[in-house]
Formats: sequence, C-alpha cells, structure tokens
Amino acid sequence: MEVKGKLIVIGGAVDKGSFTEADYNLNLVHNLNFFETGILKRIIDESKHKEKSRIEIITTASHIPKEVGPEYVKAFHHLNAENVGVIYLAKREQASDPEVLDLLKAADIVVFTGGDQLRLTSILGGTPFHNMLLDKYQNEEFIYAGTSAGAAAASNAMIYQGSSQEALLKGEVKITSGLGFINDVIIDTHFVQRGRIGRLFQAVVGNPKVLGIGLGEDTGLLITEGHKMEAIGSGLVIIVDGLQIKDTNLTTVELGQPISIKNMIVHVMSQYDTYNLKNHDLVIHSSQYIE
Repeated sequence: MEVKGKLIVIGGAVDKGSFTEADYNLNLVHNLNFFETGILKRIIDESKHKEKSRIEIITTASHIPKEVGPEYVKAFHHLNAENVGVIYLAKREQASDPEVLDLLKAADIVVFTGGDQLRLTSILGGTPFHNMLLDKYQNEEFIYAGTSAGAAAASNAMIYQGSSQEALLKGEVKITSGLGFINDVIIDTHFVQRGRIGRLFQAVVGNPKVLGIGLGEDTGLLITEGHKMEAIGSGLVIIVDGLQIKDTNLTTVELGQPISIKNMIVHVMSQYDTYNLKNHDLVIHSSQYIE
C-alpha cells in the first residue's frame, strides 16, 4: 500500500539554529537566511494546510527540552506558521495520555528535535503515541520531520553509538531498532562535519540490503510515497549502496580489527537531486550531460 505521508529527515545544526543567539534580533536577516529558503520553509510548503498546518514539536530526544521547544516555535512563527505547539514527553506513561494523543491526532506535522535517539526510541517505542504516528504517516497527508536524533530514529534500523574515528573497526558501531517509518535504510547525521563515513560503511557491510544515508548539517531528504527521495537544504547527502559488494573480511577478523570491503558504491547528492529506493537510481538535477 502506498504511503500517504511524507518523511523529512535532517542532518542537524537546524536543532536550534541561530535562534538561541543573544543578538538574534539584531542579525535577523542573516539568521533567517537558512530558515526562509531552506528546510523549515520546505516543511511548511509540503504540508497539507501550508502556513495554517498544525505543527507539534516533540522534544523527547533532548536533555534541554524547555529551551529547544520554544526555539522551534519562534523559528516557525518567523516563517508565518503560527499554529505551533510543543509536546513534552519525558516518560513512557505520558505517551499514553489521552490529551497528548488528541494533540497528535490533530497535528498535520510533527517535528522531532535533536538529542539522544536512544532516549527517543526507549521512551516512545511501542506506545500508543508511536502507533498513532505510524498510522498517520501511512494513511494521512501527514509529515514526520526529524533532525539529528529525530532523523536517525526514523528508520527501522538505527545507529545509536560508535566513534567517528574508530568506526571501521569491527564492533565499534552499535545498531538497534528505530521507530520504523522506513525500512531497508539506516540514517546517520552530522555526517560530513563529524567524519562518520566509516560508521555507515560498517552498518551497510553487515547487511548490504540496507541502504546507508549520511546527512550533512543543514541538509535533509524529503521522502514521498515511501521511496522517492529528494535532497533538500544547503549541504550534501551521502548514499552508501552495498548491493554490489563482492567481498569483505567482516566475519573473519576479531572484534576491534579493521574491516575490508570490496566494491562498495557511494553516491553524493546535493539540493534537488533525487534517488529512488525501489530501483536504486540517482538522478542529478543539474547534470552536466543534460542538453
């Protein structure tokens, strides 16, 4: 069955943006440059009712939710989206509260902030709130948007730990179950800035059916119909495709030893490029070969 909702996953740095700066209002034009032309504006434009859509900010992943939530409200208000609220979910039992579920039921967009993705899945996983999210995404004109931890948790498989420097040593990357909005991909965030390519290589070589997606900061993917991906934002999206892997030493080396991989395919996407998860086809929007 075709997915009716849209998934927008963001690599990070939009978590609080410039809205926490003390001189924010003095540098309004500079600080709004990303928000006006970039991802938050795209979230609004893709939604059912545009600026009038009901937006709920979910701060569960963050350890400073009372700071992060209002910053997003402020950001959306500056983009003329006034119908915005914050749902603070810090305990599993809150995810079964009828009042909280009513807020989610009325939402056209939910935005999951950054923080700790394991905190996000351990609090929300399997709750009525989680189940309603999945149902709305499958059956309604609904947007799940997640940045950093909110993006990493969106897929069925989720990286939750692993140093950037040692990530291509066997056992250094830790993977668990995510929120399950999309299957057969695994998403890593802050990707270019924190040098996390090795983390994604290890995640993919362990199961080459899974497509690795590395999101740079201020960069994301808009995923429609469950399989059509478009790069949005100002940076790069790295795609790691393991389907053509010919050889590896993954199962023969000891824990902590380097992993070798033969014939791993890597694509680089930038704004407006598209990738189809069904046929693994990348289309470069501004290709030098298009007449």
